[in-house]
Amino acid sequence: MRFVSVCGPGPILLSRNRQFVVLSDEMERNQAVPKRQFWLFKSEPREFSITDLENAPGHTTTWSGIRNYQARNLLRDQVQLGDQVFFYHSSTADKGIVGVCEITRTAHADPTALDPNSPYFEPRATTAEPIWLAVDVTLVHRFPVLIPLSILKSTDGLERMGVCRPGNRLSIQPVSADEWKIVLTLVKKLASRR
Repeated sequence: MRFVSVCGPGPILLSRNRQFVVLSDEMERNQAVPKRQFWLFKSEPREFSITDLENAPGHTTTWSGIRNYQARNLLRDQVQLGDQVFFYHSSTADKGIVGVCEITRTAHADPTALDPNSPYFEPRATTAEPIWLAVDVTLVHRFPVLIPLSILKSTDGLERMGVCRPGNRLSIQPVSADEWKIVLTLVKKLASRR
């Protein structure tokens, strides 16, 4: 059986056959679980949705089109191989977290910046000096329910989460291990109500 970690330190939630399991502390000590960072990546579903990722070959895509220097710097300097990512649908009536991805390739030249036919083309970019960066993500788990922004904002412990703070429109945002666990708990809670 293959387990894929979707949570941080402490009792670890794992996805196995699209089900969440909680490991005891003893089981956790026996696992070789690398230290991971957690992120929230926003995408407009009309541009690229979790369904598009689900249908992509190998459930993998290049997360491209980031045109904000702060987000670019996070990709370049902090996002690492194996980091876990909440996939968030933005700029839609149903805003919220829809699943978990994993970083499967670290920062590299954004191919859309080098493509003259792309709306994200950057004429100053070259392969040697790309200006804009992308990462590759692979789908780990699509949630059975969307976790709406309204629920995130009203949940204790998520007050400091970037997506819940007014004016935070950054498309790449760090998520703390505690926030990660709280959101996964919300997934189980909301899915059980279905």
